[in-house]
Amino acid sequence: MMNRIFIFLLVSLPGIFFGQTALEKALYNLPDVIFKELPAPEGFAAAYELMVKQPLDHDHPEKGSFYQQVYFSHRGFDRPMVIVTEGYQAAGNRIYEATELLDANQLRVEHRFFAESTPEPKDWNYLNMRQACGDYHRIKEIFGQLYKNKWVSTGISKGGMTTIYYRYFYPDDVTVSIPYVAPLDTTFEDPRIYTFLHNQGSEKCRADIKAIQMRLLEEKPEALKRLSWYAKGKGLTFDYLGLEQAFEYAVLEYPFSFWQVGFTCDKIPDIKAPVDTILNYLNEVVDISFFSDQEIENYASHYYQAATETGYYGYETEPFKEFLKAVPEHPHAAFVPGKMKVAYNPTLSNKVYNWLKTNGNQFIYIYGATDTWTSAGVPPSDKVDALWFHLAGRNHFDARIKNFTPEERKKMVDALEKWLDLEIE
Repeated sequence: MMNRIFIFLLVSLPGIFFGQTALEKALYNLPDVIFKELPAPEGFAAAYELMVKQPLDHDHPEKGSFYQQVYFSHRGFDRPMVIVTEGYQAAGNRIYEATELLDANQLRVEHRFFAESTPEPKDWNYLNMRQACGDYHRIKEIFGQLYKNKWVSTGISKGGMTTIYYRYFYPDDVTVSIPYVAPLDTTFEDPRIYTFLHNQGSEKCRADIKAIQMRLLEEKPEALKRLSWYAKGKGLTFDYLGLEQAFEYAVLEYPFSFWQVGFTCDKIPDIKAPVDTILNYLNEVVDISFFSDQEIENYASHYYQAATETGYYGYETEPFKEFLKAVPEHPHAAFVPGKMKVAYNPTLSNKVYNWLKTNGNQFIYIYGATDTWTSAGVPPSDKVDALWFHLAGRNHFDARIKNFTPEERKKMVDALEKWLDLEIE
């Protein structure tokens, strides 16, 4: 990490003395911010990759620090600021819909304990929503010195969940919050997901989904032979779960992913199709690689948070019991790093869930009506000044403002103009 920081300093230092822009001078004067210039996205005056020094423990800064990666795009000091609360890594200077809609500046902030924003050593005790939201708050305090117009937060999926938690801990940091497809689980295994899966689609479609699961489990010996070669070809290992357990998890995951990603019932293969056809279809919807050591490691921090604080989902096994030999009796979708023993505490998620009912004002929730995660979303409340959009026929990845109807878009724009005292073109 120190080598990386040194490189940032080398890039930044010449600008201190030679031809600095007003923005670069302002950045240089900010505490604990190291910056490197990037090509500016279309419509922006400048862009930078930042490393922001954060305390490991916001209550006790003396316990150490780490650097958090941030991508910063500047339009003007007089424009609003959109802070993107990523739930995972922030790979690149992606511009979000709210930023474009509001003609705003943007700070895209990587979540602590992901990618470049990982403390060393990795003390899991400091991976919780309160500390993570403290990171976003500190960035707001730092950049709020320069950007005094209205602030808006947004995020997608786990990032949208983070947007919600951030508003709970720091309700005055932003004026508006726009979480997309954001679950807010209040239990270790959210039962609302099972209700959704039992009712989504037609009875025939649900029967076809179950039949594919049965066929795959019946063909397990042949499937494992083929998947072994597939894993070798992709360089995948399965030491954490074992290949058989990973396969069983993938079969159980299939209905969840089917609706989340947006597959359609008419594309489900014939149940009598060759095993290769059925297996290729499973990998298209779920992909066994999702349960490989490599992907479990990539999502380790997410799984830790789900298993300890933010909740998640499990799998129903009753219809398949005679075929399941490797998964636990009550399989859960969070694969905790190193299989460490952790305890789930629902206190915070329930506090946030209840707080939103009466205090969650000036939120815009965007959900896809066919997305599995919508079942675990924030329910509408008539006690707050907020909007909910459930986009018909849209899944987890295309529930976006660009897919709103003209009537939905007008409703959202009208609310934003009122809340932000801003005219939106």
